[in-house]
Amino acid sequence: MTDTIFIGGGGEGYATPEELLLKYANRHGLIAGATGTGKTVTLQILAESFSAVGTPVFLADVKSDLSGLAQAGSPEHKLHDKLVERAGTIGFDDFGYDAFPCVFWDMFGEKGHPIRTTVTEMGPLLLARLLELNETQEGVLNIAFRVADEDGLLLLDLKDLQSLLVHVGENARDLSLRYGNVSKASVGAIQRRLLVLENQGAAGFFGEPALDLADMIATDRGRGRINILAADQLMQSPRLYATFLLWLLSELFEELPEVGDPDKPKFVFFFDEAHLLFDGAPKALVQKVEQVARLIRSKGVGVWFVTQQPDDVPEDVLAQLGNRIQHALRAFTPRDRRALKAAAETFRPNPRFDTEAAIMQVGVGEAVTSLLEAKGVPSMVERTLIRPPSSRLGPCDPEVRRDAIARSPIAGLYDKTVDRESAFEVLKRRAEQAARQAETAPEEEEYETRYRRYDDRTEGGYTHGRRYSPKMPKPRTGTTKSRSRRQSVGETFAKSVARSVGSGLGRKLVRGVLGSLFKGR
Repeated sequence: MTDTIFIGGGGEGYATPEELLLKYANRHGLIAGATGTGKTVTLQILAESFSAVGTPVFLADVKSDLSGLAQAGSPEHKLHDKLVERAGTIGFDDFGYDAFPCVFWDMFGEKGHPIRTTVTEMGPLLLARLLELNETQEGVLNIAFRVADEDGLLLLDLKDLQSLLVHVGENARDLSLRYGNVSKASVGAIQRRLLVLENQGAAGFFGEPALDLADMIATDRGRGRINILAADQLMQSPRLYATFLLWLLSELFEELPEVGDPDKPKFVFFFDEAHLLFDGAPKALVQKVEQVARLIRSKGVGVWFVTQQPDDVPEDVLAQLGNRIQHALRAFTPRDRRALKAAAETFRPNPRFDTEAAIMQVGVGEAVTSLLEAKGVPSMVERTLIRPPSSRLGPCDPEVRRDAIARSPIAGLYDKTVDRESAFEVLKRRAEQAARQAETAPEEEEYETRYRRYDDRTEGGYTHGRRYSPKMPKPRTGTTKSRSRRQSVGETFAKSVARSVGSGLGRKLVRGVLGSLFKGR
């Protein structure tokens, strides 16, 4: 078994092989470069190589080009001659066409198997990031999750969370005393953000059956499974895309056991369009990414960030990316020149050429590279011709995708949604019970009124050995004879006066009484 991955040919004549040591492949990496300089092909040949040595891979197919991994290249391809020439230039004698075991995933279930998680697994931090909540709204969301935990309410899908927020809003006064201010305005703002998310089609992402990582981290006939997420439609909601990938990375970190320093990675995760993760990200989120990147290496997971500018990645994260493949950068603006200079300074210098100039000069399919060598030390930067891919360049044929989905080892596992009892059903049942109690309340009030009237007219009510029945009022302890009579006389007198006031006699009586009072004064 090989212990390296062939990246391409380096040196002045490109005869020196540039290879990635598998035992350092979990030290993470960076693939950077301007649009159209060959980042996608570099990602493709890395996915092929990891799969060939038995390491599963996850990647997002932003432009639909990476689906070609499921289909072997062909001599009939228009670039065949150039690919063969490139292989000869760099001494890639093993070049040939081949297809790789691919599992297609799609959050919307259209171009692959549906991929889901639950609201609970997503958690309040990532969900707040996804909904773009401010600090106050994020606090209310955390309170809602706390209430769900204490009440044993399962949060599986969006309707569970929406029902929970209604419950929190209705009990805002009591919850404010326990957890701090819970304003209905904040609850309403979160509900509106959830509605926007639902309108973007993300409702299908939350629910069950939730993704089992074992279905990704697997091999097929000795080759690592390449998990391809269809992201062309998902990229229309960039915040959802970035949050989903960060959630998946967090799940890997939390669920995988410690393995130390393996001979090869257990799993490799490519984070394409990485700048979407960090744009406007709160400090807490960046710190979480930094923590995951630093510690997930011990789980045997290698993370590769793919972006245009190296400075799209925060410095604390960038410092942990030991393997770097830098495609061409253009320097047309002052910011571009600063980014170019910063990128060049991250490489170990090579006395044979100027790194900054080389980054501007490399052509399509060429890069400056620095890979970890013995003892994990970065190698000197080299100009490298990237090897040609064995799978198809560009999208696979539609029938190839359909056949891969139909023959997939996980076919049928995630196709149907399971909706078991959760917060929505529990809170709905409680609301229905409260509604029924509210309907019976007027009848009970009427019964109590009739009881009081009957008791006032009765000699001691039913206290003389009579048995209580639904038609009879409950017995009242003690004798109310004198009190009932006094009340009856008083009520009779009041009613008589009220009727008299309406008549002429009543008016005369009132004038007489008032006149007597004034005369007395």
